Amino acid sequence: MGDLKQHSLIKAQERLRDQVGHALRAALIAGELRPGNVYSAPGLAAELGVSATPVREAMLDLAREGLVEPVRNKGFRITEVSERDLDQYTELRTMIEVPTIGRITEIATAEQLEALRPVAQEIVTSAREHNLIGYLEADRRFHLSLLALAGNDRLVETVGDLRKRSRLYGLTGLDEAGKLVSSAEEHVELLDLMIAGDAAAAQACMTRHLGHVRSLWAQGRDEPVGRTPGGLGSGVQA
Repeated sequence: MGDLKQHSLIKAQERLRDQVGHALRAALIAGELRPGNVYSAPGLAAELGVSATPVREAMLDLAREGLVEPVRNKGFRITEVSERDLDQYTELRTMIEVPTIGRITEIATAEQLEALRPVAQEIVTSAREHNLIGYLEADRRFHLSLLALAGNDRLVETVGDLRKRSRLYGLTGLDEAGKLVSSAEEHVELLDLMIAGDAAAAQACMTRHLGHVRSLWAQGRDEPVGRTPGGLGSGVQA
């Protein structure tokens, strides 16, 4: 029984680590944790009401994704992404995803594509309901599941990594300005074109969508960042 209890404890610790990671990602997306700032694990732990250990573990997960970087004896710095970085990430995604969308349009069945419609609708619903975490999670699932239809696991991994490194900035301000819904609706448009078998139009739509996302990044940097009183980012810097 001792081994079973230990196994249960490990599972509980893993779940807490995941929950903390989810909360930290939400704070990053909302702009409560700002690029360039250094945050201590104990300070963040106090904000979240947990011990420092799962916070450190979750931050190490984020470090592997390129979202933060350890700072010796201080904590973790939120990584900054330059305009040049964002341009290069967009260029890489365009080079990979646009032709792949054209190929998938030609080889995927209507049933395979139609199966992604609920996720496309979830993106739109999340944008309309101002659910930023739901928006990004559904967006991630849609794009990576769609690309998976090409049958190349390494391609999906590469795009997944690019998406993590080129996370959106200032989503809260963009959401409040009502600028996310039009981007969300492009997922439904893309799916309709692919189901219709129009590879050229689907590629054009994907090109436009990636350009739209890049413009959102630029606008997000200019929007004032909202901050929830008492939320992550207040009084937790190292």
